[in-house]
Amino acid sequence: MAFFLVAVGLLLLAAPLSLLAGTGTGFREKSALVSLLAGCITGIVAVFHALAAGGISTVLPWSVPVGAFALRLDGLAAVFLLPAFLLIGAGAIYGEGYWPRQRQPAGGTWVRFFYAILAAAIVMVLAADNAILFLLAWECMAMAGYFLVCTERHRQDAQEAGFLYFACTHTGTLILFGLFALLHVFFSGPVTLPPAASLDAAATAASAVFLLALTGFGLKAGIIPLHIWLPRAHAAAPSHVSALMSGVMIKTGIYGIMRVTSFFTGIPAWWGWTVLGLGLVSAVLGVVFAIAQHDIKRLLAYHSVENIGIILLGFGTALLGLSFREPALFTLGMAGALLHVINHGLFKGLLFLSAGSIIHATGSRELLRYGGLLRHLPLTGFFFLGGAVAICGLPPLNGFVSEWFVYLGLLQAGNSPIASLTLAVLALPALALTGGLALLCFAKVFGLTFLGAPRAPLPAGCHEAPASMLAGMAILLAACLWIGLLPSTMVPLLTDGLAAWPAGSGGRPVVLATLAPAANISVVALLLLLLVGVITLFFVLPGRKAAARGMTWGCGFPFVDARMQYSVSSFAQIINDLFGWALRTRRQGETPKGLFPEPVRITSHAPDAVLDLLVLPVCRRLAVLADRIRHVVQHGNLNLYVLYLALALCLLLWQIVR
Repeated sequence: MAFFLVAVGLLLLAAPLSLLAGTGTGFREKSALVSLLAGCITGIVAVFHALAAGGISTVLPWSVPVGAFALRLDGLAAVFLLPAFLLIGAGAIYGEGYWPRQRQPAGGTWVRFFYAILAAAIVMVLAADNAILFLLAWECMAMAGYFLVCTERHRQDAQEAGFLYFACTHTGTLILFGLFALLHVFFSGPVTLPPAASLDAAATAASAVFLLALTGFGLKAGIIPLHIWLPRAHAAAPSHVSALMSGVMIKTGIYGIMRVTSFFTGIPAWWGWTVLGLGLVSAVLGVVFAIAQHDIKRLLAYHSVENIGIILLGFGTALLGLSFREPALFTLGMAGALLHVINHGLFKGLLFLSAGSIIHATGSRELLRYGGLLRHLPLTGFFFLGGAVAICGLPPLNGFVSEWFVYLGLLQAGNSPIASLTLAVLALPALALTGGLALLCFAKVFGLTFLGAPRAPLPAGCHEAPASMLAGMAILLAACLWIGLLPSTMVPLLTDGLAAWPAGSGGRPVVLATLAPAANISVVALLLLLLVGVITLFFVLPGRKAAARGMTWGCGFPFVDARMQYSVSSFAQIINDLFGWALRTRRQGETPKGLFPEPVRITSHAPDAVLDLLVLPVCRRLAVLADRIRHVVQHGNLNLYVLYLALALCLLLWQIVR
């Protein structure tokens, strides 16, 4: 545990160092980066040390009157901590080039300060074994995220995104207070989190605890319909912060749900069906909303919602396996969910960093202004393509492996009782549909961004990202390749993660190794990689006859320009129309008519239906109600205000003496 405490200390040390660094050069300027990287390396060492020891915990005295400073590093925490440390380090390296102090001295300093606070708070949330410590770290994480979302506070969209994030995250925190209070009162537990499988899910308050966890943590995870803050916040934050928020921070919500369910034995089937249903809706609608976006970072944010849905599909399958007492169903579903937690953190971080490189070069987040960028940003294009292949679940990258585990779990359900067969019938088509739509979406994004002709004039001096940004992307792509080509190396980590649910755990390492032979997957991935390499060499080796080149057919026009290319909307028009009931796309402008139509301008926008049609109308009604109550309670009569205070004091004294 000493290594972990040193790691947290180094992450925290980076915050004051970033303030002291100023705009100087040399080691003084890089001291915060060095501290962050040292903390990440030490943290990874601590995680592997904890895994080798079978999990470690410690309790230290502190001045807070409730409980103690309790930490626990077990297999479940390790699954979340490893990608966290890796992404924190890669994002810190990337940020040196993306948000340099020389161009934005004040903004660069504060971004580094709150980035360090956010990093330390995330790892403390994942290791806390005390409810008070957990909530303190959770609040620090929430506030650091708020200030990072509002980095460009002069922009209206950043202010609105920050306010929405602030409101949602503190609503979730309030729910978590109720969750831990319920655990303390009804299960007579201390403020230290309960051990695994120590509570009975048949107890009266167990279902209330589950629903509070699903809601409070679901707000952080971005589960539909609790996702309303996520697209705006991820779009407004600096790109390396978006990578950390999407790749790691929202996973703390998944961690919370998993940790709370691990407290219980005898889990009822409806818990699993609820999680599975939310996962199905989040996966399908997340990717549908992503396809309709014109902003590259909002598009990636909705894909985070989609991948949270995939994680919940695996987790819901695992909970049903526990309920039906089918170890194979539990093992495959949970292994897929845990591995996708790791994989999504890596490839989504890579995609956000690649998107940041595009924004760094073009100055715009709008896909409508991109095109032909592969000539100017070849390495960024390569990294983005790697992330796109991974998120679409294609070999030889890591996204294929975790989705394959989930598929195996759902196929395993087909050999089970009728309830499990229903699970397979519902979830398998949804997962397949999600994968197909993700492939369509990233074919659109990569094609519109890097191929074809520019749709708008590029800024003068548009060039490839600096070395620090490329290094951050390279680290994450290497990790994606490692898991994709050598998935068997992840089996021990997943086995340790599964041990958080000890009920029925006998023989689980053998079950995982036999049900999902990762060595066979790696052979397939290596063969595919070899095939790609051979095809590449065939095209690039000298001596081949040069292919004939000619003009592209321009539909009868004498020259080819942006009008000959698909737009963001036209590429995905069929899908947008098919899911129009959910997207509720708003269009402005009239369709061209006649043989020789006049020039027209058509714009389309897909609002967040949950926010616009449900949350905002409810908030407006609550605001009207609050205004009416204000006139009753806050009437300006000082004597009545004193009476309120006296009544409150009397109530407090009565609670103390009774």
